[in-house]
This record gives sequence, structure tokens and C-alpha cells, in this order.
Amino acid sequence: MRVRLVAAALLVAALVTACGTRDPGRGGGLGEAALGPGGQQARQLTPSGAIAAYVDRFRHAQAVRAAVARKWGLKQTPLLAPAPPEEKPEITFRPGFEVGDDSLPPVFTTVPTKDRVVFLTIDDGAEKDPELLRMMAELDIPYSAFLSDYLVREDYGYFKRMRDAGVVLSNHTLNHRYLRALPYETQKREICGQQDTMERTFGKRPTLFRPPYGAYNRDTLRAARSCGIKAVPLWAAEAFPDRMEWREWDRDLHPGDIVLTHFRGRTLWNGSMADMIRRAMDTITAKGYAVARLEDYVG
Repeated sequence: MRVRLVAAALLVAALVTACGTRDPGRGGGLGEAALGPGGQQARQLTPSGAIAAYVDRFRHAQAVRAAVARKWGLKQTPLLAPAPPEEKPEITFRPGFEVGDDSLPPVFTTVPTKDRVVFLTIDDGAEKDPELLRMMAELDIPYSAFLSDYLVREDYGYFKRMRDAGVVLSNHTLNHRYLRALPYETQKREICGQQDTMERTFGKRPTLFRPPYGAYNRDTLRAARSCGIKAVPLWAAEAFPDRMEWREWDRDLHPGDIVLTHFRGRTLWNGSMADMIRRAMDTITAKGYAVARLEDYVG
């Protein structure tokens, strides 16, 4: 964060210096005095003044973020994710997850990146907790939703509000069935049917798909490809209100890990969705990671 602040300040200084060399007689340079109402002269914008103004705004924004984190009961202020990569990394099958055909959508649990970021994903759509929408919006934490229509159709409006807040909605099948036990055509109906439903309901066909239970076979990926799916993100860790569960042997996070959780409430969990976010974010932040937007790296 300190490096980002210094770099941004240097950029501001360079811009101000460059613009300040423009001919004052021609007007428009950042280095000249601006005129306020009635022709009164405003404060001179110098390189040092621009840096100071940037630092002031940065500190104010951080103070606001810290206050919001305290409001929602987080132990630490979530870390800021770096700017997304200019080019998305190449996504390939995780070793051991291949099905013998590299032309199919890759299945993976971690995005290849050196950025200290992880990705938060929420599955199915059973719980429609308005507190979650408020919490995530106020904390400005990105996440992705993988939806199953048989649960979502009870309240499409809830997920439209989520979409309107910038959350990408992706495919988790129509009915959350165990796909590996189904023939190809039935799998295709589950995946393509959800593509059609999401386009009709939310205005866009997803490019990401997560099979229920993480269970798939070659037919699953063939069907997904035929429906326009580009990638199949699974997960490296799973968040609950009272714990984290780990796929990896070291029980830790790594750059680019995908974190799974579910739309669940107190009837199924020992806590609320807000409790789950607190647990997940406290763990992620304590381990030195920020949450980034999955679709900025994949798709």
C-alpha cells in the first residue's frame, strides 16, 4: 500500500510538472492559478500541493474504510486489491483435474497470479439476506455469485440488485443435480437451460460455470462448452461462519486462490451470512491478502 501511495504521488507530481510548463498566456496549464467566481484567484496547484491533496484524500478514504470495517465487526480493515492485470492470465486445467481434452473449458482452483489476492465466490442462492448486500456494498468487497435457478426464482429481484451493484452472476445449473450421474443430454439441459434463464432474467449469458458439488466429467465440460462456457472455477478453500475449510495440504491461502461459500442462513448454519463474511475476511486479511474480482482475471 505504501508503494502504491508513493507511485501515485510521483505520477501526480509528473503530471503537474509537465502541465505546469505550458505557456501561461495560452491558459489551461495545471501549474497556473485557477480563477474562481468573479475572477478571484484560487489556490496555486503546485506539485507539492497536488501530492498533499492526494495524500489527504487517500488518508480520508482509508479512515472511512476503517470506520466501515469497525461498523461491520471486522478485526482489521480489508486490504486494497491492486489494479487488475492489463492482460488476463492464461487459465489451464489444474493437474489431476483434466479429462483428456485440452479444448474443453479448464477446471481450476487457483488463478495463476503473483498478486496477493484471492477471489470470493458464493453458490446456489438459497438465502436472500439483505444484510449481505448492504455489508458487501459498504465494505466494497468484490464477489461472484454462481446461481441455481430452482432457488433463485423465489426472488429474482434480490439477485438483480446484486447484479446492479456490480456482482457478476454465473451458472450453477437449473436444479443443482449431481451431473456425473446424468447422461450428456440431461447435463446439457441443466447447463444450457440455466444459460437461457440467466440471459432472459438478468440480461447476460455467463461465461463461467461451477458444477454442483464440484462434480463433473468429460460430458459435463462438453455440454458446458456447447452452452458458451469458457472456464470452470472450483475452489481452494471454503468459508463458514465458524471456520475455514481447506483443500490444500498446508491449510493456507495462496495467491489467486478461489474461496467458496454459500447463500446460507441460521437455519442451516451456526450464524448468518454476515458472520460468514466476518470470518472469511478476518482470515483473508490476517494472512495478508486482498479480495479481487474474479472476472478481472478470468473469462
